[in-house]
Amino acid sequence: MSDIKDKSIQVFLDELASKSATPGGGSVSALMGAQGAALISMVCNLTIGKPQYAEVEDQMHALLDKAEALRTELTSLVKADVDVFNRLMATYHLPKGSDAEKTTRSVAIQAVLKDATEVPLACARACREVMELSQMAVDKGNLGVVSDAGAAVLAAYSGLKSAALNVYINTGCLKELDYASAKVAELETIIKGADVNVEAIFQQVKAKL
Repeated sequence: MSDIKDKSIQVFLDELASKSATPGGGSVSALMGAQGAALISMVCNLTIGKPQYAEVEDQMHALLDKAEALRTELTSLVKADVDVFNRLMATYHLPKGSDAEKTTRSVAIQAVLKDATEVPLACARACREVMELSQMAVDKGNLGVVSDAGAAVLAAYSGLKSAALNVYINTGCLKELDYASAKVAELETIIKGADVNVEAIFQQVKAKL
């Protein structure tokens, strides 16, 4: 079976629309973030080497490196989400005929639910970083592609909020309440102010068009 990230857009969308539970919203969250990072890279690549942007070239190179690192991370999270969800589904199919089997099954489910919380949390964190990087792309990048820098922050914001939903649903199933509360608190620190940031950047981009 080919890696999900190596499939064509059409195949990915067909699988997304199918009855299969994977890929699903978690993978889409990571993909949206990766698309945001890729757009930032595009802005950098269309700014670097342009004489009129020579004074920001070093900053654009640094921004490009950060955007590409995040694109790689988020692309890997597309697959990670599929993998952890498939593992979770497998635990729900464990036998539960005896009390011992029920205990084993419950412990396995809870263990994988933690992993299923960590994946979208990592996605949310990376998407927020993409949002932050997009600000420099808007501020310093080639004005001819400033709308693409705006699209980058919108894609990353969508990925962030979508990933947040996956953290909430998985922590809601956890029995270890201290762990769940800590992860929700971490998430809410990540998303704090994102609504304001994305609207400010949107308006900034609009004013430059």
